Amino acid sequence: MLVVAIWGAGVIHFHASGAVHGLGMLLWGGLSLALLWWFWRDPGRGLAWTGLAFLLALLGLSVFWNSLHPSQDRQWADDVARRLHVRSFDGRHVVLDNVRNFTWRSETDYDIVWEPRRYDLQQLQSADVLLSYWMGPTIAHTLVSFGFADGRQLVFSLEIRKEHDESFDALAGFFRRYEMTLVAADERDIVATRTNARGEDVYLYRVSALQGQALRELFVAYLEQARALDRAPAFYNTLTSNCTTIVWQLARKVSPDLPLDWRLLASGYFDDYLQQQGALPQGVAPAALKQHGRITGRARADGASTHFSQRIRQGVPGIDQGAVDE
Repeated sequence: MLVVAIWGAGVIHFHASGAVHGLGMLLWGGLSLALLWWFWRDPGRGLAWTGLAFLLALLGLSVFWNSLHPSQDRQWADDVARRLHVRSFDGRHVVLDNVRNFTWRSETDYDIVWEPRRYDLQQLQSADVLLSYWMGPTIAHTLVSFGFADGRQLVFSLEIRKEHDESFDALAGFFRRYEMTLVAADERDIVATRTNARGEDVYLYRVSALQGQALRELFVAYLEQARALDRAPAFYNTLTSNCTTIVWQLARKVSPDLPLDWRLLASGYFDDYLQQQGALPQGVAPAALKQHGRITGRARADGASTHFSQRIRQGVPGIDQGAVDE
């Protein structure tokens, strides 16, 4: 009963406005409290009428909830304005449209660049998980960066598709408030904007367990996700369709036995989950993985140069350490 009452309050709070918001919260809250009171104090007298009124209100909210549909056409923020499009894929060669390659000077000062990219999956060599901490040690944004033999990196990131002047609210994410989008971007864009423009703390881990065919299958799973969101929009959900659970869902297509875990929600500890599953370099202590995987300082010192991807990986366990070109 309490869960239903909270759900109804969330629907009203995040989708109503003005007088409707105030009146809706007042009526729903009063009705919920009255019903809880009858259950607690006197299950007989007055319960039937109160329960009927509550059920009718719940029915109305349910009808409204089911009328909410995600959209592809809104006034989107610049960084999510375009959808990733798989132009062609023959099983080896893929051509992507709308790969993001912005140059960020600050969160509000940037050059907009969307470009096509072509990749050969036979040249796919590595996958790295990046955790970007923006709200304390418990919550991090999860990104996956694929590395190719020619030195290029392509990062996939599941994000809310913000409208202009809209900001993220984790609670609103439970109530169909945001659409979601899959962004593919250059590391100098999507990583540097977090470390350099937003001041977030970012860690990088080599997923050493992913090689060969399994690595290509994970990349293809991202392509399938991109095609699905290009065909039809979908709502972001803080619990079931967030930046970390999507990584787990796609990885399960490669390794179906990956278990559910509380760290999929407390994403700041996702690196501990990966190490426990044997995905990260073996024989390295968790503290050393975290210490050497912290790329924030190297990213800020580099300033998103053409050698950004090489420099941020210096000293990261499991990555061959070659000289950085000048």
